[in-house]
Amino acid sequence: MPNSAPLWTKNFILVSAINFQLVLTFYLLVVVIVGYAVAELGASTAQAGLVSGLFIVGTLVGRLLVGQFLERFGRKFSLLVGLTGFLLFSCLYFIRFDIGMLLFVRFMHGFMMGIASSVLGTIIAQILPATRRGEGIGYYSMSSTLGTAIGPFLAIWMMLNIRYHAIFMVSSVIALSCLVVALCIQVPNITPTHISKISELQASSGQKSLISRFVEPKALPISFVMLLASICYSGVLSFIHFYANEINLVEAASFFFLMYAIAILISRPITGPMMDRKGANVIMYPAFIIMGSALLILSFTHSAWMLLLCAALLGFGYGNIQSICQTIAVKSCSIERIGFATSTFFIFLDAGLGFGPYFLGKLLEHLGYSQLYLYSAYAAFACIVVYYFVYGRHQHTKPLIA
Repeated sequence: MPNSAPLWTKNFILVSAINFQLVLTFYLLVVVIVGYAVAELGASTAQAGLVSGLFIVGTLVGRLLVGQFLERFGRKFSLLVGLTGFLLFSCLYFIRFDIGMLLFVRFMHGFMMGIASSVLGTIIAQILPATRRGEGIGYYSMSSTLGTAIGPFLAIWMMLNIRYHAIFMVSSVIALSCLVVALCIQVPNITPTHISKISELQASSGQKSLISRFVEPKALPISFVMLLASICYSGVLSFIHFYANEINLVEAASFFFLMYAIAILISRPITGPMMDRKGANVIMYPAFIIMGSALLILSFTHSAWMLLLCAALLGFGYGNIQSICQTIAVKSCSIERIGFATSTFFIFLDAGLGFGPYFLGKLLEHLGYSQLYLYSAYAAFACIVVYYFVYGRHQHTKPLIA
């Protein structure tokens, strides 16, 4: 039976564990660093948004350049370099820098994560059995999803109960754990057949070879949709703690991302198989409506149950948008380009989450949080139109590559 090929191998579990810890640390610090910059360094809202988002800009640059690292040094060495740098810059948060130096640390911290996480995506694409690749990528993406939910939950809880110094200690310990686990991974060699296929692709790409070294062109349309959706979500990720303070719902906000995670865990076993049977549209259109509705409700939330309802709706909406878009990106290309497609998807996702807080922070100088989430809701609804033109109307005319 072809589907009997093992999926939950030692390497698969270890790579997923590292990815979970990286994403958890990233989202933990995205939330914490905004409060730290404002409370400890006297930063403005826009500056705090930049401090938060520059990490993701660094991640984006790391993803763009990781191909050069892989070609020169190999995957295992590149992974260890990225994780060693990730640990080093995690420890630098203990030093009380001014805003300028903190921005540099955030950028380099993100750069190292970009290298490490992209190498992980390349490794996971190779170690999965071909007959279970779609299933395996779905499970692997769950490690990211859980990190996106648990990280902010821990961040808000720790900000309410412990000092920033202790929070940075936790993030450093997690970074050390990533490095230790990586030492146990056995990275398989690239087969001669695989190398020849890559060479053929590069040779046949002609003038397009330059862009193909960094991104997968076929994954760009759906990645652009992810960019827009992630900008809408970045306002929740970076500023929900401040909004909760404003409306006196700090205690409920500490459970916001936990409820978000629960909604994803409930819906993912349903939406994945449904996409396989009926296509992406049956998930994506309702997901955008649900996400827009969540942001709309968030704009006039006045009670704990409404805030947690918004969290659950965002899990059903944005959480599934992220997963389905990643699946579309990966399946839009040949097996030899899966690593590039994954990187392309996360470049756009990172760009939205990275630049979003800064631009939304600038808007907050003229708008209140309630208005910000109202306009974000309108933008989420507008994503339906963008999705229709870049992918939705082609779903039945452009089959996904298996």
